[in-house]
Amino acid sequence: MVGSKRLENVRRLLESVIGSDVPGDFVETGVWRGGASIMARAVLQAYCVTDRRVFACDSFEGLPRPNPDKFPVDEGSVFHNYVDLSVSLDAVRSNFAKFDLLDDQVVFVKGWFRDTMPTLPCKNVAVLRLDGDMYESTIDPLVHLYDRIPTGGWVIVDDYNVVPAAKQAVDDFLQSRSLDLRMEPIDGVGVCFRVP
Repeated sequence: MVGSKRLENVRRLLESVIGSDVPGDFVETGVWRGGASIMARAVLQAYCVTDRRVFACDSFEGLPRPNPDKFPVDEGSVFHNYVDLSVSLDAVRSNFAKFDLLDDQVVFVKGWFRDTMPTLPCKNVAVLRLDGDMYESTIDPLVHLYDRIPTGGWVIVDDYNVVPAAKQAVDDFLQSRSLDLRMEPIDGVGVCFRVP
């Protein structure tokens, strides 16, 4: 569940990039029922923004089985067994429609991030929201999308303080780039950081 503080964070960061003319779209990797992406689309609509899109990226089948040979940190992860984390694309589309926000500015990307992120049809990412719950599902979007985030863009890590594998993925990625960025707390669970 996203919760009100994390939804407010999505609103605040989108307002920041809109107000500062940071180019790019909103990309969420791991949308569950769609709440954060729905909020992002609502913000774009409220500000009459028509040149930005919301990319809702998910397998829509739950989380992948861990691949400990490639991602040892994910060994023992059981998230792939959680049936509640599997929400169909039709259900998420329906949730957008309930708020009259299902339109051509919303792009659904179905598949595992290792397959979909390298070819995501998005030139710039103004706000990247990571909610992968695993090392693999967090590192793959960072590896493929971070360089598409302009200066002043944002990265949100939904589960940084509660899922050690997700935190490790972010920390490893930033260390590999020699980046020492300040993590801004959102609600004790999630964090965000601005791209320099």
